[in-house]
Amino acid sequence: MQYRSINENEMNRELFSDFVRRQVVTKCWRKEDGEWKIKDVPFIDDWSEEEYATLVSCLNNTILTGGLVYGAFSNGVLKGFVSVEPTLFGGEQKYLDLSSIHVSEDMRGQGIGKELFLAAKEWARENGARKLYISAHSAVESQAFYKAMGCVEAEVYNQKHVEEEPCDCQLECSL
Repeated sequence: MQYRSINENEMNRELFSDFVRRQVVTKCWRKEDGEWKIKDVPFIDDWSEEEYATLVSCLNNTILTGGLVYGAFSNGVLKGFVSVEPTLFGGEQKYLDLSSIHVSEDMRGQGIGKELFLAAKEWARENGARKLYISAHSAVESQAFYKAMGCVEAEVYNQKHVEEEPCDCQLECSL
């Protein structure tokens, strides 16, 4: 596996041609009456062509504004990526937003996500953050990954994320 930054010249839909977003979800974390509980919420998470177009646009914006887009490549094919936005927020928390982290379905469970996450933490630290902020999918498997990476519920919620994805979990990870 080769890990490296992705530049604006290669950020296009073709980069994701062999990337499989698919995730079968059966249970998710939901906050009820101030407590987190596991609920049955079965669905299949996959990206449409419109969602891939939005992803490419967002990642390109991250690159152009000085953020990090970092990929994992197997034989030259993208199999995982992470992105961190360049603007600090959250006052004393000094958060940088981990805006995405995904590993292709065919490559999960091989430590790629961990390597990408550690690269994001290092980049955030080098760019003045004290913590990564993560608005993360509430699927039990996704949350288990973040917990293993040392993430906890965020002290300060980013309202924009809460409004855009009300079922996501708002997390932070100290650097």
